[in-house]
Amino acid sequence: MKYKHILFDIDGTLVDNESAVINTWQQTIEELFGKHFEKEELNFVLGIPGVTTMEKLGAKNSEEAFDLWSKHFQEHRNEITLFDGIDKVVKTLKQTNHSLGLITSRTHDELNNDDALCQIFHLFDVAICVTDTVNPKPSADPILAYFDRTGATPADTLYIGDSAYDSQCAINSHVDFALATWSNGKKDIPCKYELEKPSDILNCSEMPNSSI
Repeated sequence: MKYKHILFDIDGTLVDNESAVINTWQQTIEELFGKHFEKEELNFVLGIPGVTTMEKLGAKNSEEAFDLWSKHFQEHRNEITLFDGIDKVVKTLKQTNHSLGLITSRTHDELNNDDALCQIFHLFDVAICVTDTVNPKPSADPILAYFDRTGATPADTLYIGDSAYDSQCAINSHVDFALATWSNGKKDIPCKYELEKPSDILNCSEMPNSSI
């Protein structure tokens, strides 16, 4: 593999937490706003910072409202799992001397309170959370922050994620992007590599290119 630095989004890429996230938003929105959203109506919350979602929903104090979400999320932690094969892939990348990073819209508290992620978290060298930069994804800032900490360059870095926000973050930072389709099946997001399963990460430098 030609990349020295492999960066990962977390939600929908490393961990399958969609059910936990959607259930928590459904519960929290009903409590705060007295509105019921069907689960399929809440896909817009995936992949963006929770405080941003609260702002979109019209919360008077978005940070305080998100604190309530975080409290409810603890009730759904047992619904979160690593995607099949992810642990093996991450361990293989580490054993082959790749530097591993996390680029996420989570806060540090959310990062540290995930029992599934904790199984592999020690294998990552750097984690850039939403509070570590002025501008979150899709801005280039999170990946640029990783560059600042590690000395990595766009040429030797690959970012793997599952959303349009991840793709745009990679584009804005001039980094190659690999689209993880194992969580939501989306294939209409600009990418250099389209990954059907986690093990494809190990061979992505040999995969046919698509347009980014």
